[in-house]
Amino acid sequence: MYSVTKEIHFCYGHRLLHYSGKCKHLHGHNGRVEVELRAKTLDKRSMVYDFSDISRVIKTWIDKVLDHTMILNEKDPILPDLKRRKERFMTIKTNPTAETIAKLIYDYAVSQGFPVYRVTLWETASSFATYRENA
Repeated sequence: MYSVTKEIHFCYGHRLLHYSGKCKHLHGHNGRVEVELRAKTLDKRSMVYDFSDISRVIKTWIDKVLDHTMILNEKDPILPDLKRRKERFMTIKTNPTAETIAKLIYDYAVSQGFPVYRVTLWETASSFATYRENA
């Protein structure tokens, strides 16, 4: 099995509803994502996937959709204020934990046809979450 991993950096904000720790407050992270692709065989260029193609699709999407975005639960009570102030945000159905953001990136990459094995989101230098199908 061959694999390649692309590392992508971005900044995002979030908070967790129904949580008693520090993450119940709005805050931000300098996130680092590792997207690992795997294949049993190499393509005609002797590659699993070209790093520039990964960047062109996945990094561009992260930069456009997630970077410098407040990611919130769709039931977060601050949403009307953010809308009124025309702040940048996106909502998801669950709490925007490292686990759910890793899955969000995984799902997008798979939807674009990439042979994704795993997505790991480093929320801090010492804390990360990984999503992979059928692990």
